[in-house]
Amino acid sequence: MGWLSAGDGYEVALVDGRVAARATSGRAAGRQLKSLPRALRDHPEVDRLRRFAEWLDRHAAACVAQVDAWMVSSLPVPTGLLARVWPDEAWQVALRDLAVVGDDPDEVGFLRGATEDGELRVVNLDGETVRLSPRTVTLPHPVLLPDLDDIREFAAELGIVQRVEQIHRATWQRPEDLDPKATEVREFTGGSFRSRFALAARASSLGYRVSGGYSTARVRDGGRTVEAGVWIGEPYWEDTVETGSLTWHDQDGRALPLRQVGPVAWSEGMRMAAALYAGRTIEEGKNA
Repeated sequence: MGWLSAGDGYEVALVDGRVAARATSGRAAGRQLKSLPRALRDHPEVDRLRRFAEWLDRHAAACVAQVDAWMVSSLPVPTGLLARVWPDEAWQVALRDLAVVGDDPDEVGFLRGATEDGELRVVNLDGETVRLSPRTVTLPHPVLLPDLDDIREFAAELGIVQRVEQIHRATWQRPEDLDPKATEVREFTGGSFRSRFALAARASSLGYRVSGGYSTARVRDGGRTVEAGVWIGEPYWEDTVETGSLTWHDQDGRALPLRQVGPVAWSEGMRMAAALYAGRTIEEGKNA
């Protein structure tokens, strides 16, 4: 976006997401000012740019949230759609360097670009830049990626930085020796918080939904929707609360035996429980 006239002697523009000004006359002509002059703070053009900057922030957050949803659910995404949104910088930031899988589930590459005709440019695990044109691609959840440790090591060599946490996302594998009748995980119970409000606020700040007495994460796993939930206390409870057990429920609200929880739902549920528990109050002199 170029510089716009804003009254006598000034121009304004968005620079790094903030409204900046520069003089158009005098010794400082053409030079960006360190701060916005008082005379411009209520100028209509400045207000318009501020509102536009706020919209850009919301748009960028929405792009990241959508890409994160595609990744967590490992949903197939049309390559044509990626090609259409790629020119938008906010979409590029959210998508760039994500691991993608096309027609061959064993061929993983890091997304570097998309052309108008739906061709994707990726760096494969041999370090070669190749072009793919499958009808759809998936942005797989890391728990589904084969040889994840090797992929992480290779990404570090390439200097890969992902806006949407994928390959370095914390993952948990479901144990094989679970009790067939077990329906809850208690590994992260007993995390103490000074109030239910503080625990609910932590859940919300981490991006989880608070519903009734639970922090929840809804995940599409293996073609079905599963909701993981951690008990965080009754609403409006004012005293100290502790994190409760982690459970999973199907679309009809039925509790799932742990052995029936899919790999993505398991990993994401454990990730939520661990993140909530990490914010607990630790008494002085006690081990974390």
